Amino acid sequence: MNKRSVMDLDVRGKKVLVRVDFNVPVKDGDVTDDTRIRRALPTIRYLLKGGARPALISHLGRPKGEPDSKYAMDPTARRLEELLGAPVEKLDTAVGPEVEEALNESNGEGVVLLENSRFYPGETKNDPEFSEQLAAPFDLYVDDAFGAAHRAHATTVGVAELLPAAAGLLMQEELDNLDKVLLDPERPFVAILGGAKVSDKVAVIESLLEVADTLLIGGAMCFTFFKAQGYEVGKSLVEDDYLEEAKRLMAEAGERLVLPVDVVVAGEIEENAEARGTGVEEIPSDMTGLDVGPETVEKFRGYITEARTIFWNGPMGVFEIDAFAKGTEGVARAVAESEAISIVGGGDSVAAVRKLGLEDEMGFISTGGGASLEYVEGKELPGVAVLPNKEED
Repeated sequence: MNKRSVMDLDVRGKKVLVRVDFNVPVKDGDVTDDTRIRRALPTIRYLLKGGARPALISHLGRPKGEPDSKYAMDPTARRLEELLGAPVEKLDTAVGPEVEEALNESNGEGVVLLENSRFYPGETKNDPEFSEQLAAPFDLYVDDAFGAAHRAHATTVGVAELLPAAAGLLMQEELDNLDKVLLDPERPFVAILGGAKVSDKVAVIESLLEVADTLLIGGAMCFTFFKAQGYEVGKSLVEDDYLEEAKRLMAEAGERLVLPVDVVVAGEIEENAEARGTGVEEIPSDMTGLDVGPETVEKFRGYITEARTIFWNGPMGVFEIDAFAKGTEGVARAVAESEAISIVGGGDSVAAVRKLGLEDEMGFISTGGGASLEYVEGKELPGVAVLPNKEED
């Protein structure tokens, strides 16, 4: 990573605004998955150990630019305090004199957690006035929210333009790992893409085909490729507007783009649906393809086993339902058993890995779904672009 890191800053005695990604699931007042909070701890602890006075800010959910108790940060504050083992003072505001008062009182013994940034309409608009209000009490800004880096908001871009800024330790880790894949992967490099729509992944496929040796395609989007080949796909999800794109991608990729050889089909997407396997040329007209089949898992496993670098984004089927989860499980276990450098690129594939209890078996799990995909596409992420490079003052 060529961006300035928090480790390049003199933080002692400084008031530091830290953009974290605490957009976590909350149910009945409790955080049900604290992964993103845990991943932010190294940066928070680094700042505390260095004598800084940090205040954290994050969005949570989709409130409509005004306070909404459903999306308040209080449950997050309680869980953070438990994990951090240090006091966390949760404020009911993100701006104003209360912020500076809390920072002065904290005296470096704990952290301040500001209220949900999306309670303010200026956040998503990257409003300059709101950015100035946010920045006013602080000496430095640290961005540790890679999962929000593809958004040009006040807390990801606006404040970074007003204060000396740097990447947090998690942001640095995210960028370093994705750069391993994109810039100098150990070969063979195998990319695995799942998910529902080709339209969401065209740019990702094009980008990966420039660097990957093999691209394994699963998920519902494979049926658009099958139809483009002239196969009948029954009631499976197909994007007819992208059939020509699918043909083009297959022609450009040749044998490097690998599609399933069998699928699991059912009459409906339900827990108790009667699922059965079939070859991709034999999908019944009244059935929907909902997972890759066992022959495909074994075929994919062969590529995964030989790989030295793996990037995986997107499940192989409707993994939330057990009858259609075996393809995703098979691929996940193959990646977990591989000796390759493996990166799981956010979103549903991370949820699948977590459901299977394989998190510790993966090389690196990205916290950014949309951000990691856009980075792989080659898009400039506003929250990364705004951070100064190491050689800059």
